[in-house]
Amino acid sequence: MDLPADSATALLHAFRRGTLSPVEATSAALARIRAFEPAVNAFVLVDEVGAMQAARQSEERWRAGRPLGVLDGVPSTIKDATLTRGWPTLRGSRTIARDQPWNDDAPVVARMREAGAVLLGKTTLPEFAWKGVCDSALTGTTRNPWDVRTTPGGSSGGAAVAAALGMGWLHQGSDGGGSIRIPAGFTGVVGHKPSFGRVPLWPPTVQGTLSHTGPITRTVADAALMLTAIARPDARDWMALPHDARDWRMGLSDGVRGWRIAASATLGYVRGLDDEVAAAFADAVSAFEALGATVEGVAPGFADPHDAFRILWYAGAAQNLRPMAPDLRALVDPGLREIAEEAERFSASDLIEAGMVRARMGVSMKALHERYDVLLTPTLPIPAFMAGQEVPDPARQTRWTEWSPYCFPFNMTMQPAISVPCGLTRAGLPIGLQIVGPAHDDALVLRAAAAFEAARPFARIDAPRGSAA
Repeated sequence: MDLPADSATALLHAFRRGTLSPVEATSAALARIRAFEPAVNAFVLVDEVGAMQAARQSEERWRAGRPLGVLDGVPSTIKDATLTRGWPTLRGSRTIARDQPWNDDAPVVARMREAGAVLLGKTTLPEFAWKGVCDSALTGTTRNPWDVRTTPGGSSGGAAVAAALGMGWLHQGSDGGGSIRIPAGFTGVVGHKPSFGRVPLWPPTVQGTLSHTGPITRTVADAALMLTAIARPDARDWMALPHDARDWRMGLSDGVRGWRIAASATLGYVRGLDDEVAAAFADAVSAFEALGATVEGVAPGFADPHDAFRILWYAGAAQNLRPMAPDLRALVDPGLREIAEEAERFSASDLIEAGMVRARMGVSMKALHERYDVLLTPTLPIPAFMAGQEVPDPARQTRWTEWSPYCFPFNMTMQPAISVPCGLTRAGLPIGLQIVGPAHDDALVLRAAAAFEAARPFARIDAPRGSAA
Protein backbone atom coordinates (compact mmCIF):
# COMPACT_ATOMS: atom_id res chain seq x y z
CA MET A 1 0.00 0.00 0.00
CA ASP A 2 3.01 2.34 -0.03
CA LEU A 3 2.79 5.32 -2.37
CA PRO A 4 5.26 5.07 -5.25
CA ALA A 5 6.16 8.74 -4.66
CA ASP A 6 5.28 11.19 -1.90
CA SER A 7 4.32 14.06 -4.22
CA ALA A 8 3.21 14.71 -7.76
CA THR A 9 6.48 16.53 -8.30
CA ALA A 10 8.44 13.40 -7.36
CA LEU A 11 6.06 11.28 -9.41
CA LEU A 12 6.77 13.28 -12.56
CA HIS A 13 10.51 13.02 -11.99
CA ALA A 14 10.11 9.24 -11.79
CA PHE A 15 8.05 9.18 -15.00
CA ARG A 16 10.76 11.21 -16.73
CA ARG A 17 13.52 8.85 -15.56
CA GLY A 18 11.47 5.78 -16.41
CA THR A 19 11.66 4.37 -12.88
CA LEU A 20 7.90 4.49 -12.46
CA SER A 21 4.96 4.51 -14.84
CA PRO A 22 1.58 6.27 -14.80
CA VAL A 23 -0.05 2.82 -14.80
CA GLU A 24 1.77 1.88 -11.59
CA ALA A 25 0.91 5.20 -9.96
CA THR A 26 -2.76 4.96 -10.94
CA SER A 27 -2.97 1.36 -9.76
CA ALA A 28 -1.52 2.41 -6.39
CA ALA A 29 -4.00 5.29 -6.04
CA LEU A 30 -6.96 3.06 -6.91
CA ALA A 31 -5.75 0.43 -4.43
CA ARG A 32 -5.72 3.05 -1.67
CA ILE A 33 -9.22 4.18 -2.61
CA ARG A 34 -10.51 0.61 -2.45
CA ALA A 35 -8.81 0.07 0.91
CA PHE A 36 -9.73 3.33 2.66
CA GLU A 37 -12.97 4.52 1.09
CA PRO A 38 -15.23 2.41 3.34
CA ALA A 39 -13.80 4.17 6.40
CA VAL A 40 -13.82 7.77 5.14
CA ASN A 41 -16.43 8.08 2.34
CA ALA A 42 -14.49 10.62 0.27
CA PHE A 43 -15.75 9.72 -3.21
CA VAL A 44 -19.04 10.11 -5.04
CA LEU A 45 -17.72 8.26 -8.08
CA VAL A 46 -14.58 6.28 -8.94
CA ASP A 47 -13.92 5.46 -12.60
CA GLU A 48 -11.32 2.69 -12.46
CA VAL A 49 -11.75 1.72 -16.12
CA GLY A 50 -11.43 5.27 -17.42
CA ALA A 51 -8.49 6.04 -15.11
CA MET A 52 -6.52 2.98 -16.17
CA GLN A 53 -7.17 3.72 -19.84
CA ALA A 54 -5.90 7.28 -19.38
CA ALA A 55 -2.88 5.97 -17.46
CA ARG A 56 -1.94 3.59 -20.27
CA GLN A 57 -2.19 6.41 -22.81
CA SER A 58 0.03 8.54 -20.61
CA GLU A 59 2.53 5.72 -20.25
CA GLU A 60 2.79 5.49 -24.03
CA ARG A 61 3.45 9.23 -24.27
CA TRP A 62 6.19 9.09 -21.65
CA ARG A 63 7.83 6.12 -23.37
CA ALA A 64 7.83 8.12 -26.61
CA GLY A 65 9.29 11.14 -24.81
CA ARG A 66 6.25 13.28 -25.62
CA PRO A 67 4.35 14.05 -22.40
CA LEU A 68 1.16 15.97 -23.02
CA GLY A 69 1.66 18.62 -20.35
CA VAL A 70 2.86 19.37 -16.84
CA LEU A 71 0.45 16.90 -15.19
CA ASP A 72 0.81 13.99 -17.60
CA GLY A 73 0.02 10.75 -15.81
CA VAL A 74 -0.66 12.25 -12.37
CA PRO A 75 -3.72 10.63 -10.70
CA SER A 76 -6.10 13.44 -9.72
CA THR A 77 -9.65 14.06 -8.51
CA ILE A 78 -12.46 16.55 -9.16
CA LYS A 79 -14.92 17.90 -6.60
CA ASP A 80 -18.51 16.96 -7.41
CA ALA A 81 -19.50 20.61 -7.66
CA THR A 82 -17.49 20.90 -10.89
CA LEU A 83 -18.78 19.93 -14.34
CA THR A 84 -16.89 16.95 -15.75
CA ARG A 85 -17.60 15.52 -19.17
CA GLY A 86 -19.06 12.01 -19.03
CA TRP A 87 -19.61 12.02 -15.25
CA PRO A 88 -22.69 13.28 -13.38
CA THR A 89 -22.23 16.45 -11.33
CA LEU A 90 -24.80 16.05 -8.55
CA ARG A 91 -23.42 18.69 -6.15
CA GLY A 92 -24.34 16.55 -3.16
CA SER A 93 -28.04 16.95 -3.91
CA ARG A 94 -30.93 14.56 -4.47
CA THR A 95 -32.62 17.29 -6.54
CA ILE A 96 -30.32 16.89 -9.57
CA ALA A 97 -31.14 14.19 -12.11
CA ARG A 98 -28.26 11.83 -12.69
CA ASP A 99 -29.69 10.61 -16.01
CA GLN A 100 -29.03 13.58 -18.30
CA PRO A 101 -26.30 14.54 -20.77
CA TRP A 102 -23.01 15.51 -19.14
CA ASN A 103 -21.15 16.99 -22.10
CA ASP A 104 -19.11 19.82 -20.60
CA ASP A 105 -15.89 20.22 -18.68
CA ALA A 106 -15.56 23.23 -16.41
CA PRO A 107 -12.42 25.24 -17.22
CA VAL A 108 -10.39 23.68 -14.39
CA VAL A 109 -11.23 20.16 -15.60
CA ALA A 110 -10.49 21.03 -19.22
CA ARG A 111 -7.08 22.41 -18.25
CA MET A 112 -6.26 19.32 -16.18
CA ARG A 113 -7.16 17.02 -19.08
CA GLU A 114 -5.11 19.13 -21.49
CA ALA A 115 -2.14 18.83 -19.12
CA GLY A 116 -2.50 15.02 -19.10
CA ALA A 117 -3.90 14.42 -15.61
CA VAL A 118 -5.43 11.00 -14.98
CA LEU A 119 -8.88 11.64 -13.48
CA LEU A 120 -9.79 9.02 -10.87
CA GLY A 121 -13.25 10.22 -9.87
CA LYS A 122 -15.28 12.84 -8.04
CA THR A 123 -15.12 13.76 -4.37
CA THR A 124 -17.80 14.51 -1.80
CA LEU A 125 -19.26 17.79 -0.58
CA PRO A 126 -22.30 18.98 1.40
CA GLU A 127 -25.36 19.80 -0.65
CA PHE A 128 -24.59 22.70 -3.01
CA ALA A 129 -21.39 23.27 -0.98
CA TRP A 130 -23.43 25.29 1.50
CA LYS A 131 -21.58 24.57 4.77
CA GLY A 132 -18.11 24.06 6.21
CA VAL A 133 -18.52 20.35 6.99
CA CYS A 134 -18.98 17.43 4.63
CA ASP A 135 -22.19 15.43 4.85
CA SER A 136 -25.28 15.17 2.68
CA ALA A 137 -28.40 13.08 2.34
CA LEU A 138 -27.12 11.96 -1.05
CA THR A 139 -23.73 10.57 -0.06
CA GLY A 140 -23.70 10.36 3.74
CA THR A 141 -20.94 11.59 6.04
CA THR A 142 -17.32 12.04 5.00
CA ARG A 143 -14.82 11.43 7.80
CA ASN A 144 -11.45 12.78 8.85
CA PRO A 145 -8.69 10.17 8.47
CA TRP A 146 -6.81 11.46 11.54
CA ASP A 147 -9.81 10.36 13.64
CA VAL A 148 -12.78 9.04 11.70
CA ARG A 149 -15.16 10.16 14.44
CA THR A 150 -14.44 13.75 13.40
CA THR A 151 -15.28 15.90 10.39
CA PRO A 152 -12.71 16.72 7.71
CA GLY A 153 -14.43 20.06 7.23
CA GLY A 154 -15.92 21.23 3.98
CA SER A 155 -17.14 21.91 1.59
CA SER A 156 -14.20 20.30 -0.27
CA GLY A 157 -14.03 17.61 2.39
CA GLY A 158 -13.71 14.62 0.10
CA ALA A 159 -10.85 16.26 -1.80
CA ALA A 160 -8.91 16.97 1.39
CA VAL A 161 -9.40 13.43 2.69
CA ALA A 162 -8.22 12.03 -0.64
CA ALA A 163 -5.14 14.23 -0.45
CA ALA A 164 -4.35 13.26 3.14
CA LEU A 165 -4.58 9.53 2.39
CA GLY A 166 -2.76 9.56 -0.94
CA MET A 167 -5.87 8.63 -2.90
CA GLY A 168 -4.43 10.50 -5.84
CA TRP A 169 -1.90 13.34 -5.84
CA LEU A 170 -3.75 16.44 -7.08
CA HIS A 171 -7.25 17.37 -5.94
CA GLN A 172 -9.50 20.15 -7.19
CA GLY A 173 -11.46 22.09 -4.61
CA SER A 174 -13.64 25.18 -4.62
CA ASP A 175 -13.84 27.90 -2.00
CA GLY A 176 -16.61 30.44 -1.49
CA GLY A 177 -16.10 30.99 2.25
CA GLY A 178 -13.27 28.69 3.27
CA SER A 179 -14.16 25.48 1.45
CA ILE A 180 -10.57 24.71 0.40
CA ARG A 181 -8.80 25.99 3.52
CA ILE A 182 -11.18 24.62 6.17
CA PRO A 183 -10.76 20.95 5.17
CA ALA A 184 -7.04 21.48 4.50
CA GLY A 185 -6.68 22.80 8.05
CA PHE A 186 -8.62 19.93 9.61
CA THR A 187 -6.86 17.18 7.64
CA GLY A 188 -3.24 18.34 7.59
CA VAL A 189 -2.82 19.11 3.89
CA VAL A 190 -2.15 22.15 1.71
CA GLY A 191 -5.15 24.08 0.43
CA HIS A 192 -4.63 27.10 -1.84
CA LYS A 193 -7.44 29.54 -2.61
CA PRO A 194 -5.98 31.50 -5.52
CA SER A 195 -6.73 35.13 -6.17
CA PHE A 196 -10.22 35.66 -7.51
CA GLY A 197 -10.11 35.19 -11.27
CA ARG A 198 -6.73 33.45 -11.30
CA VAL A 199 -8.39 30.13 -12.24
CA PRO A 200 -11.33 30.64 -14.62
CA LEU A 201 -14.77 29.54 -13.43
CA TRP A 202 -17.74 28.41 -15.48
CA PRO A 203 -20.70 28.13 -15.22
CA PRO A 204 -21.09 31.30 -13.15
CA THR A 205 -21.95 30.53 -9.54
CA VAL A 206 -24.66 32.04 -7.38
CA GLN A 207 -21.93 33.14 -4.96
CA GLY A 208 -20.38 35.37 -7.63
CA THR A 209 -17.10 37.00 -6.65
CA LEU A 210 -16.84 35.01 -3.43
CA SER A 211 -16.12 31.86 -5.45
CA HIS A 212 -12.65 30.52 -6.19
CA THR A 213 -11.30 27.17 -7.39
CA GLY A 214 -7.87 25.76 -6.65
CA PRO A 215 -5.58 22.94 -5.51
CA ILE A 216 -5.65 20.67 -2.48
CA THR A 217 -2.42 18.69 -2.24
CA ARG A 218 0.08 17.18 0.16
CA THR A 219 2.85 19.69 -0.62
CA VAL A 220 3.19 23.33 -1.57
CA ALA A 221 5.20 22.42 -4.67
CA ASP A 222 2.31 20.26 -5.85
CA ALA A 223 -0.14 23.12 -5.32
CA ALA A 224 2.11 25.34 -7.45
CA LEU A 225 2.38 22.60 -10.08
CA MET A 226 -1.38 22.23 -10.27
CA LEU A 227 -1.89 25.99 -10.40
CA THR A 228 0.49 26.14 -13.37
CA ALA A 229 -1.87 23.84 -15.27
CA ILE A 230 -5.24 25.27 -14.23
CA ALA A 231 -4.53 29.02 -14.23
CA ARG A 232 -4.85 29.19 -17.99
CA PRO A 233 -7.39 31.23 -19.96
CA ASP A 234 -10.94 30.20 -20.75
CA ALA A 235 -13.23 32.51 -22.70
CA ARG A 236 -16.27 31.35 -20.74
CA ASP A 237 -15.18 33.30 -17.63
CA TRP A 238 -15.71 36.98 -18.34
CA MET A 239 -14.19 38.01 -14.98
CA ALA A 240 -10.96 35.98 -15.15
CA LEU A 241 -7.68 37.80 -14.62
CA PRO A 242 -5.47 38.43 -17.64
CA HIS A 243 -3.49 35.27 -18.30
CA ASP A 244 -0.18 35.00 -16.49
CA ALA A 245 1.84 32.32 -18.29
CA ARG A 246 4.36 31.84 -15.49
CA ASP A 247 5.29 28.50 -14.00
CA TRP A 248 4.12 29.00 -10.42
CA ARG A 249 6.82 26.65 -9.15
CA MET A 250 9.50 29.19 -9.98
CA GLY A 251 10.87 31.01 -6.93
CA LEU A 252 9.30 28.67 -4.38
CA SER A 253 12.62 28.09 -2.62
CA ASP A 254 13.68 31.75 -2.45
CA GLY A 255 12.68 32.08 1.20
CA VAL A 256 11.36 34.99 3.24
CA ARG A 257 14.54 36.59 4.58
CA GLY A 258 14.05 40.33 4.87
CA TRP A 259 10.26 40.17 4.59
CA ARG A 260 7.96 42.12 6.86
CA ILE A 261 5.12 39.88 7.97
CA ALA A 262 1.94 40.71 9.89
CA ALA A 263 0.60 38.11 12.31
CA SER A 264 -2.82 38.18 13.93
CA ALA A 265 -4.07 35.44 16.22
CA THR A 266 -7.54 36.98 16.40
CA LEU A 267 -7.93 39.46 13.49
CA GLY A 268 -8.86 41.87 16.28
CA TYR A 269 -12.24 40.28 17.02
CA VAL A 270 -12.13 36.45 17.08
CA ARG A 271 -13.08 34.88 20.39
CA GLY A 272 -12.69 31.29 21.57
CA LEU A 273 -9.26 30.47 20.12
CA ASP A 274 -8.28 27.00 21.32
CA ASP A 275 -5.14 26.99 23.50
CA GLU A 276 -3.39 24.32 21.42
CA VAL A 277 -4.16 26.18 18.20
CA ALA A 278 -2.82 29.39 19.75
CA ALA A 279 0.41 27.65 20.78
CA ALA A 280 0.90 26.14 17.30
CA PHE A 281 0.29 29.55 15.73
CA ALA A 282 2.86 31.17 18.03
CA ASP A 283 5.38 28.49 17.04
CA ALA A 284 4.66 29.17 13.36
CA VAL A 285 5.36 32.86 13.93
CA SER A 286 8.66 31.90 15.54
CA ALA A 287 9.53 29.78 12.51
CA PHE A 288 9.16 32.77 10.20
CA GLU A 289 11.34 34.86 12.51
CA ALA A 290 13.99 32.12 12.43
CA LEU A 291 13.81 32.21 8.62
CA GLY A 292 14.88 35.86 8.68
CA ALA A 293 11.55 37.67 8.47
CA THR A 294 10.44 40.44 10.77
CA VAL A 295 7.05 39.49 12.20
CA GLU A 296 4.80 41.99 13.94
CA GLY A 297 1.49 41.42 15.70
CA VAL A 298 -0.94 43.49 13.65
CA ALA A 299 -4.70 43.22 13.16
CA PRO A 300 -5.82 44.07 9.62
CA GLY A 301 -8.07 46.90 10.77
CA PHE A 302 -11.58 45.82 9.80
CA ALA A 303 -14.45 44.91 12.09
CA ASP A 304 -15.96 41.43 12.26
CA PRO A 305 -17.56 40.93 8.81
CA HIS A 306 -19.67 37.94 9.82
CA ASP A 307 -23.03 39.61 9.33
CA ALA A 308 -22.09 40.96 5.91
CA PHE A 309 -20.79 37.59 4.78
CA ARG A 310 -23.95 35.92 6.09
CA ILE A 311 -26.08 38.18 3.90
CA LEU A 312 -23.99 37.50 0.81
CA TRP A 313 -23.73 33.75 1.40
CA TYR A 314 -27.35 33.17 2.35
CA ALA A 315 -28.56 35.19 -0.65
CA GLY A 316 -26.61 32.88 -2.94
CA ALA A 317 -28.05 29.84 -1.20
CA ALA A 318 -31.56 31.19 -1.69
CA GLN A 319 -30.91 31.69 -5.39
CA ASN A 320 -29.93 28.02 -5.70
CA LEU A 321 -33.26 26.93 -4.27
CA ARG A 322 -35.56 29.57 -5.74
CA PRO A 323 -36.34 27.74 -9.04
CA MET A 324 -37.10 24.43 -7.33
CA ALA A 325 -40.56 22.93 -7.30
CA PRO A 326 -41.90 22.29 -3.77
CA ASP A 327 -41.43 18.50 -4.03
CA LEU A 328 -37.74 18.94 -4.86
CA ARG A 329 -37.20 21.65 -2.27
CA ALA A 330 -38.51 19.24 0.35
CA LEU A 331 -35.52 16.99 -0.40
CA VAL A 332 -32.98 19.70 0.39
CA ASP A 333 -30.84 19.71 3.56
CA PRO A 334 -33.01 21.38 6.27
CA GLY A 335 -30.17 23.72 7.24
CA LEU A 336 -29.83 24.92 3.67
CA ARG A 337 -33.59 25.52 3.48
CA GLU A 338 -33.40 27.52 6.71
CA ILE A 339 -30.70 29.91 5.50
CA ALA A 340 -32.47 30.31 2.15
CA GLU A 341 -35.68 31.22 3.95
CA GLU A 342 -33.79 33.75 6.07
CA ALA A 343 -32.29 35.27 2.92
CA GLU A 344 -35.73 35.84 1.45
CA ARG A 345 -36.14 38.56 4.09
CA PHE A 346 -33.03 40.48 3.00
CA SER A 347 -33.52 43.73 1.13
CA ALA A 348 -31.58 45.20 -1.76
CA SER A 349 -30.25 47.71 0.74
CA ASP A 350 -28.90 44.85 2.89
CA LEU A 351 -26.99 43.45 -0.09
CA ILE A 352 -25.59 46.87 -1.03
CA GLU A 353 -24.43 47.50 2.53
CA ALA A 354 -22.76 44.05 2.62
CA GLY A 355 -20.96 45.02 -0.57
CA MET A 356 -19.79 48.25 1.06
CA VAL A 357 -18.43 46.25 4.01
CA ARG A 358 -16.42 44.23 1.47
CA ALA A 359 -15.10 47.42 -0.09
CA ARG A 360 -13.93 48.79 3.26
CA MET A 361 -12.25 45.47 4.06
CA GLY A 362 -10.46 45.56 0.72
CA VAL A 363 -9.15 49.04 1.44
CA SER A 364 -7.91 47.91 4.87
CA MET A 365 -6.05 44.97 3.37
CA LYS A 366 -4.55 47.11 0.61
CA ALA A 367 -3.20 49.41 3.34
CA LEU A 368 -1.85 46.48 5.35
CA HIS A 369 0.02 45.10 2.35
CA GLU A 370 1.64 48.46 1.76
CA ARG A 371 3.57 47.66 4.94
CA TYR A 372 3.62 43.85 5.10
CA ASP A 373 4.32 41.18 2.53
CA VAL A 374 1.85 38.62 3.93
CA LEU A 375 -0.54 38.17 6.84
CA LEU A 376 -0.45 35.08 9.09
CA THR A 377 -3.51 33.80 10.95
CA PRO A 378 -4.69 30.43 12.23
CA THR A 379 -6.73 28.67 9.57
CA LEU A 380 -9.33 27.74 12.16
CA PRO A 381 -9.76 28.56 15.85
CA ILE A 382 -10.45 24.93 16.80
CA PRO A 383 -9.42 21.41 15.77
CA ALA A 384 -11.84 19.07 14.01
CA PHE A 385 -15.01 18.15 15.91
CA MET A 386 -17.56 15.36 15.65
CA ALA A 387 -18.60 14.34 12.14
CA GLY A 388 -22.21 14.80 11.12
CA GLN A 389 -22.61 18.11 13.01
CA GLU A 390 -22.62 21.58 11.48
CA VAL A 391 -21.16 23.13 14.64
CA PRO A 392 -19.04 21.76 17.49
CA ASP A 393 -21.35 23.10 20.22
CA PRO A 394 -25.01 22.92 19.09
CA ALA A 395 -26.16 24.35 22.43
CA ARG A 396 -24.36 27.63 21.77
CA GLN A 397 -23.78 27.75 18.00
CA THR A 398 -26.11 27.62 15.03
CA ARG A 399 -24.19 27.94 11.75
CA TRP A 400 -20.77 26.94 10.42
CA THR A 401 -19.68 30.54 9.91
CA GLU A 402 -19.50 30.94 13.70
CA TRP A 403 -16.47 28.63 13.97
CA SER A 404 -14.63 29.60 10.73
CA PRO A 405 -13.93 33.32 11.27
CA TYR A 406 -10.48 33.40 9.63
CA CYS A 407 -11.44 32.08 6.22
CA PHE A 408 -14.44 33.91 4.73
CA PRO A 409 -13.01 37.45 5.16
CA PHE A 410 -10.50 36.71 2.40
CA ASN A 411 -13.17 35.47 0.04
CA MET A 412 -14.76 38.85 0.57
CA THR A 413 -11.49 40.62 -0.28
CA MET A 414 -10.74 38.12 -3.10
CA GLN A 415 -7.09 37.77 -2.01
CA PRO A 416 -4.92 34.67 -2.37
CA ALA A 417 -4.76 32.59 0.80
CA ILE A 418 -3.29 29.20 1.61
CA SER A 419 -3.58 26.79 4.54
CA VAL A 420 -0.55 24.71 5.47
CA PRO A 421 -0.31 22.28 8.39
CA CYS A 422 1.53 23.66 11.43
CA GLY A 423 1.13 21.06 14.16
CA LEU A 424 -0.99 18.47 15.92
CA THR A 425 -3.11 18.67 19.04
CA ARG A 426 -2.43 16.29 21.92
CA ALA A 427 -5.32 14.23 20.55
CA GLY A 428 -3.49 13.92 17.23
CA LEU A 429 -5.63 16.28 15.13
CA PRO A 430 -4.03 18.67 12.60
CA ILE A 431 -3.77 22.43 13.08
CA GLY A 432 -3.56 24.79 10.12
CA LEU A 433 -1.73 28.05 9.45
CA GLN A 434 -3.27 30.51 6.98
CA ILE A 435 -1.05 32.78 4.87
CA VAL A 436 -2.82 35.67 3.11
CA GLY A 437 -1.14 37.64 0.33
CA PRO A 438 -1.71 40.89 -1.53
CA ALA A 439 -4.31 40.94 -4.28
CA HIS A 440 -3.23 38.83 -7.27
CA ASP A 441 0.17 37.90 -5.75
CA ASP A 442 -0.22 34.14 -5.54
CA ALA A 443 3.54 33.71 -6.01
CA LEU A 444 4.22 35.46 -2.70
CA VAL A 445 1.76 33.25 -0.82
CA LEU A 446 3.18 30.05 -2.33
CA ARG A 447 6.75 31.15 -1.58
CA ALA A 448 5.94 31.89 2.08
CA ALA A 449 4.13 28.57 2.40
CA ALA A 450 7.07 26.68 0.87
CA ALA A 451 9.50 28.33 3.28
CA PHE A 452 7.37 27.36 6.26
CA GLU A 453 6.86 23.82 4.96
CA ALA A 454 10.63 23.36 4.67
CA ALA A 455 11.16 24.70 8.19
CA ARG A 456 8.36 22.69 9.78
CA PRO A 457 7.87 19.42 7.84
CA PHE A 458 4.53 17.80 8.63
CA ALA A 459 3.81 14.17 9.41
CA ARG A 460 1.86 12.11 6.89
CA ILE A 461 -0.96 9.75 7.71
CA ASP A 462 -0.80 6.31 6.11
CA ALA A 463 -4.30 4.99 6.87
CA PRO A 464 -7.52 6.11 8.60
CA ARG A 465 -7.37 6.07 12.39
CA GLY A 466 -10.07 5.07 14.83
CA SER A 467 -13.58 3.81 14.41
CA ALA A 468 -16.76 5.73 13.67
CA ALA A 469 -18.77 3.35 15.84
